[in-house]
This record gives sequence, structure tokens and C-alpha cells, in this order.
Amino acid sequence: MISSVDTVMLGVLLILSLSSLADLVPPPRSPPVLCRHCCDNLEPAEGSGEQPSTAGFNHVPEVRTYINMTILKGDRGERGDRGTPGKAGPEGPPGSSGPTGSEGTKGQAGLPGDACKVQHSAFSVGRRKSLHSLESYQALVFDTVFVNLDGHFNMFEGKFLCHVPGIYFFNVNIHTWNFKETYVHIMRNDKEQAIVYAQPSDRSIMQSQSLLLELELGDEVWVRMYKRERENAVYSDDVDVYITFSGYLIKERVED
Repeated sequence: MISSVDTVMLGVLLILSLSSLADLVPPPRSPPVLCRHCCDNLEPAEGSGEQPSTAGFNHVPEVRTYINMTILKGDRGERGDRGTPGKAGPEGPPGSSGPTGSEGTKGQAGLPGDACKVQHSAFSVGRRKSLHSLESYQALVFDTVFVNLDGHFNMFEGKFLCHVPGIYFFNVNIHTWNFKETYVHIMRNDKEQAIVYAQPSDRSIMQSQSLLLELELGDEVWVRMYKRERENAVYSDDVDVYITFSGYLIKERVED
């Protein structure tokens, strides 16, 4: 059995052994110190092949070459061929009017155009029979035609019908009857326009009336004998024509 004294003695021997071994291990070597000369800072001789010293620099700067291209501009070359035209752009707003130019020379006359279409309307009729008044008004009907252009005068009714609006001239000639009154009107539709009148006399005479009327399409112009409130008559015979009624277009109305 090991006593405490023996344990202490073994510990002391172990410490002494380790100390002896430590003395036998050589200490670590420090890095060698290089020798420096007074010429170490100089650049190596040209052609020696040695690299320049980088002592004291952590990073070598990168060198980049810059060329100013503006000073290298050459002479202007020849003009190239014209390229293909591009698409037309949108139409721009109209410009302001320019100054009026000088008057040009007169050109040659053109070919004649078509003749203007002129409307005509005319009639002239007569009566060969005498006529006495009745209890009511009556139209003077005619039995002889001198002119009836395009049939505008209705011989059965004794009325002119307006087919061409415009200004017309009308004339009525009446022969009176001895000792009888003559009293007739020139009518436009149902309205009196002018009168032909002669008082009773022992001698018969010729009476005439003329006027201008502006007619609309469809207007009627006719001669009306007054109704029997007095002795009223017109004279004619089968040999001579004493009673006539005529009218014709003077100016056609031109529509705007």
C-alpha cells in the first residue's frame, strides 16, 4: 500500500524529469534578417531581366490607355448613293395664303354651250256668235282658234290654264250691241282683274281692255259675262269675228 509520502516523492521526480527534457528541446528559430544595402532602392539596370522592387507597395496600379478619337478624324469621304425613300408622313396643317400673283393672259374661247331651253305659251281665239246675259254669271266661250300653243287654252271651258309660271299679257276685244249694255270681266281664277264696259247706245262700238298678270302654275284666266240685272249682251256674226281674247308669256319665272 502506497503512503502519502511516496506519492509526494513520485510527483517531485516527475517534475524534475519534465524540466530536464525541456532543457534538451532547442528554442524556435526566428526568421532570418536580410541584409540591406544603400542601393536597394534603385531600379534594376536595363537589360538585367530583374523585376523592379515592389517594397513599400501593397498594390500595383493598373495602367489603361485612352485615345482621343476627335484628333484622329480623317478626311471627308465621297457621297454615297441615295437611299430608298421612306413612307410619307402625316399631312401637316395648311399654311397661310400666299400673296396674290399677277393676272395671267386671257385664254382661248371655249366651244359654245347648249342653248338655254326657253318656255313658250301663247293663245289667240275668237267668237262668231252673239251672246246675251243669263240669270247667273257665264264664261265667254270661243269657237275660232288663231293660235293655241301646246293647247294651253281650253276651248270647251273658254279658259287659259297656266303651264309656265311667269308674267303674261292679255287682251280682250268686245263689240257692243245697239241699245244694250256691255259688262264683262277679265278673271283670274274666281277674282275680277279688269272690266270691259259700255253703256247702252243707239250705235254699236268696239271696246278693248289689256293688262299684265303674274301667274302661278295652274292659274286660270278667262272672260266672264255679268249676270242679268240689266240688259247685257255682246255682238258678233258668222261673217266677221268681232270678239277676240289673246294672251302670251312675256317672261318666264326663273327658280333660284
